[in-house]
Amino acid sequence: MKFFHISHTDLDGFGCQFTTQKIFPDAIFYNANYGIEVKISIKNVLEKISLVDKEEEIFLLITDLNLTADESKNLDRDITNLNNDGFNITLQLLDHHGTGQKSADKYDWYFLDTSRSATKITYDYFSENYDNFLAACPKNYDKLIQAINAVDIWLDEDELFEFGKVCMSMVSKSYEINNSLFNQQSRLYKFHLLSQTLQYVNKENGHILLDENVYHIKKEFLKLDDINNTLDNLSSKYLVQSLDIKKDDLTIMYQGQKGLLTYNLGSISIPANAFLRANPDYDFFIDINRRGRAGFRANNKLDVSILAQKLAGGGGHPNASGAAFKDFKETVIYDDVKKYIQNKLDKCK
Repeated sequence: MKFFHISHTDLDGFGCQFTTQKIFPDAIFYNANYGIEVKISIKNVLEKISLVDKEEEIFLLITDLNLTADESKNLDRDITNLNNDGFNITLQLLDHHGTGQKSADKYDWYFLDTSRSATKITYDYFSENYDNFLAACPKNYDKLIQAINAVDIWLDEDELFEFGKVCMSMVSKSYEINNSLFNQQSRLYKFHLLSQTLQYVNKENGHILLDENVYHIKKEFLKLDDINNTLDNLSSKYLVQSLDIKKDDLTIMYQGQKGLLTYNLGSISIPANAFLRANPDYDFFIDINRRGRAGFRANNKLDVSILAQKLAGGGGHPNASGAAFKDFKETVIYDDVKKYIQNKLDKCK
């Protein structure tokens, strides 16, 4: 069976996926916030499904996302058309946002329960429908589910509410691995963080113990060898390795000089300089965020203050500059960003 799972981008959303991977370790995961991200994720999943052998069973699960009426209508139509074309697709949505009530009333695949978090709904769904699920869950897993449920629907009298708060903060601040460029690694990072909570959740003052150890749990994942370092330096080294693996896809050119373009990376000084030192064949580094603000870095091979000025009226220092692209349009697709910047570079004299 091919299992596709689209979920939200917060603790509850990742909690759902952390749960389903107990049964489907080879799941194809997507994470989306609302609006265009949901549409793009559904589009990508449907394209992947269209390439699956029609003899194979397919399970598409959506959790912690309430679809609009149009999104529900379009998805129901597309799945129906694919099944009529010979595919064998099971569609299930598990959610707890009341704004999805109209869709839940209309479609049998749309399950809604506002009294539980999406993670708790998913946990209960798999407990009821997969005989081997509970055996696949590690010790104290039910306690983690309770904690996520308590904080997500704000049951502040629950004994694990404070523990859930620490988990929520931990996941929301796990920005060491960029999810725009490295969504799979970022998700695995969050799964690692959640897996480590199990050793604290049943202890006295477990929320305090977890809070005190989040820093070390993060470093444990980010360390690429036995050499210890600061969290910033470890995450920078991890990021440089990730960029190095993917650099061919991120390469841009300016008048014969080679650069690397990242999207929504943020705080680029340490990783950009580390990447340029490790890759002397690259002359500059640009990171642009969702609002069109860009950071430029170089290592004495290109005056990026001049480049920033030419591209968008920016400026700064020869090796560290910035600019704002006023005509940039927010997107979640990196290739669109790359085409936009490369077009600007091609026109820049």
